[in-house]
Amino acid sequence: MIIFDRPRDVRGTAFLTHTHRSGPDDQWLFLPALERVKRISSNNKSGPFMGSEFSYEDLASQEVDKFTYSYIRDDVFHDRATFVVERTPIDANSGYTKQLVWYDQEEYRVEKIEFFDRKDALLKSLVYSSYRRHLDQYWRPDEMLMENHQTGKSTTLVWSDYVFQADLTDRDFEQSSLRRVR
Repeated sequence: MIIFDRPRDVRGTAFLTHTHRSGPDDQWLFLPALERVKRISSNNKSGPFMGSEFSYEDLASQEVDKFTYSYIRDDVFHDRATFVVERTPIDANSGYTKQLVWYDQEEYRVEKIEFFDRKDALLKSLVYSSYRRHLDQYWRPDEMLMENHQTGKSTTLVWSDYVFQADLTDRDFEQSSLRRVR
């Protein structure tokens, strides 16, 4: 579950994803201005997320079984040794034909992703930055910068207040719970 605090016009918006190892994830979006929960169709995951350069698909989990993989090369990105891997979405409804992913060789964190559209042209790139380790085991970035190379626009997601090992129940992750988060 992701809850947005800023910008002010989207404050209170909540996004819930039920991840599946294979097949499409289930996603819902709570829009406080409309006071309603909207289900995101699995056929519409490539659409823009709230007018940003991110798509719903970009915010879904990156389960291993949802892609096929090919090693491309070793590289250096932001002074870090990386593996460059091409991953191809298995989902026929994906907005991408392929993704090039730069994985940190030491921690296996994703450092960068280049997304290619259905015409196999570079569409967007996503750069993760300011990783921090939580509870000595969970690496999370503080920023994600998505740049659309076809429109020249970009969106930065700034993450804060990560919560781990929270006392949550299955009920906290039901669609109806989105109305209660504030």
